[in-house]
Formats: sequence, structure tokens, C-alpha cells
Amino acid sequence: MFDKLKGVEDRFKELERLLSDPKVVQDRDAYQKYIREHAEISTVVAAFRQFKQVDRELDDSLDLLNDDDPEMKAMAAEEVERLEAEKERLKEELKVLLIPKDPLDDKNVILEIRAGTGGDEAGLFAGDLFKMYQRYADARGWKVEVMDHHATGVGGLKEIIASVNGKGAYSRLKFESGTHRVQRVPTTETQGRIHTSAVTVAVLPEAEEIELKIDPNELKVDVYRSSGPGGQSVNTTDSAVRITHLPSGLVVTCQDEKSQHKNKAKALKVLRSRLFDQMVREQNEERSQNRKSQVGSGDRSERIRTYNFPQGRVTDHRIGLTLYKLDTILQGDVDEVIDPLITHYQSQALQHAEGADA
Repeated sequence: MFDKLKGVEDRFKELERLLSDPKVVQDRDAYQKYIREHAEISTVVAAFRQFKQVDRELDDSLDLLNDDDPEMKAMAAEEVERLEAEKERLKEELKVLLIPKDPLDDKNVILEIRAGTGGDEAGLFAGDLFKMYQRYADARGWKVEVMDHHATGVGGLKEIIASVNGKGAYSRLKFESGTHRVQRVPTTETQGRIHTSAVTVAVLPEAEEIELKIDPNELKVDVYRSSGPGGQSVNTTDSAVRITHLPSGLVVTCQDEKSQHKNKAKALKVLRSRLFDQMVREQNEERSQNRKSQVGSGDRSERIRTYNFPQGRVTDHRIGLTLYKLDTILQGDVDEVIDPLITHYQSQALQHAEGADA
């Protein structure tokens, strides 16, 4: 591990030299590339330098244990105990910092929520989940923009697709993909019986145009009049857009904007992200060993979480986590679940890395 850290520190010094080179400063692309790399490894280097400083102080304190002065010896013993604990803490922190970063973590997100089994109740819960993620995004300073949505007649959602833009959006939300189950008494239930319904959530890393080019000749674009709940017309012009990607059969529709041009741009963004997600998943299937270090399979059919209203309970089935904080989580405090998932992932990744080094 320390050989790796020494290499990272050497590279950090090299980047500092490059960033002060007038030739590099004039080359905008190169300068931006080095700035990003410098920022990415600066946290690791700072922790490593702190570790080395603590290690030096520990050596000095160990020498003082041989001092003839009993008072000095006692003070040194206390300092040794403190520094050894700090050194161990920094060592564990460095292990986590050296875990290979998911290259998608800094990406924005396309969030897709769909009502599953459970009829109107599933649609109502799809709306609840979207509000939960919207509040979570607001608290983190992220921007949420609805790309397309289809409402139910009782105030729920058949489906909603939104973009979530902000620092670390994918790194936090990627664990939300899967089936979310709700257990509660519907408002229409006269006997007070608990119903179980399901909603699927898909979190896709947003793909940039430079990452995934789409051949216009492989697209079938249809335009039509957008409609609201119950088929009622909400637009008198053909502004809604349906794009079919012929090679994959993927279909994306968008009707939330009054402009056909804007709807087409949004639909293309969703299509590009779905194709990119498909490509990443295929690559992950090939890296089966890496998948063992991930939390769950990321399969949309996998039941990942249950929200039990009568008991005020939220259970994440992947890590066996149960919290009696349903209200606060639905109000947007999703970190209560996400933080333990990240910790679990890091632990799995560390075990995988240590096993590979053994």
C-alpha cells in the first residue's frame, strides 16, 4: 500500500510542476486534464503526508519513553497512545481512499421511476418516491428537471423520468436502482387491510455526446399530440416526440415541453443514457470478479427495499438494514440508508483488493 501511496505522491509533485509550466498553461485541454487529476489525488496525498507526520512524531515520542524523568516518561506514554490510535485511523482512511473510484461517480443522473404491481396504490407510491428524491436533491443543492411523466387519475404516477444534475449525484443515487416495495393500507381500503405494492427505480449515469455517438440513420422519430390523464389533449400541436433506436429496439417518448425541438433533445438525452447504461452493464458482466464487490446486482428486478407504513419501518434487504425512520426518510433524509450502503460497498471492495494483493 505504501509503495502505491509513494507513487501517488510522486505523481502529485509532477502535476504541480506541470501546472506551473507556461507551455502547459497555454494548452487549455492539457491544463484542464492535469487540474482534474491534481484535484482527484490531492485528498490522498494530504492524508498520506499527515500519516507520515504522525509517524515521525510517534518515533520521537517512543524515544522519550527512555527518558530518566518519570514525568516526561508518563507524558510520552500518553502521547504514544494518542499517536498510535491516530496512525491506525489514518491507515484505514488511506485504504479506503485507495479503493479504485467508480469512473461514473461524478456523472449526472437520469432517474426513472415506474409503478409496478399494485394498481393505483403503486402509482401513488411512485409519486411518494419521486418527492423523496426531489427533497434529497434539494438538500444537496442538485437540480432536478422532469423529462417526461405520465400521471394516474388519482394523483399518482405511472412513470416519471427526470434528470438530476449536481456534484456526486450518481455516486449517491446509484444504490437506488431496483424494486422498492411498499406495505400500507390504501385510502380506498374500507376493511383496513394492508396492501403490498411495488415501484421500480432505475438510476442511469447521464452520457455525454462525446461518450456515445448515435447514428441519426438508426433512429425512427415520430411526432404526435401530447395528452394528459385519461387521454385528454393538453396540446393542439404535434409537439410530443417518440424516438425508436432501431438496432436495440429502445423507445423513448417525451411530451413535457411545448416545443417539439426541446422534447426531441430531452428524448435523445434519455436514449443516450439508456444505451450508455446498457453498454456499462455488458462490460460489468464481463468483469464478473468486480461484480462480486458491488452491493447487489443492480438488477432492476431485484427487490432492494421495503417501506412498511404501519410499523414506520424501512428495510434495505441487501445489507439487512432496518430503520424505524420511515417519515424522515420519505422527507428526503435518504442518507440514513445510503451511507450504510456506501460503507458496506467500501468494506467489500477492501476485502476484494486485499485478497487480490495476497
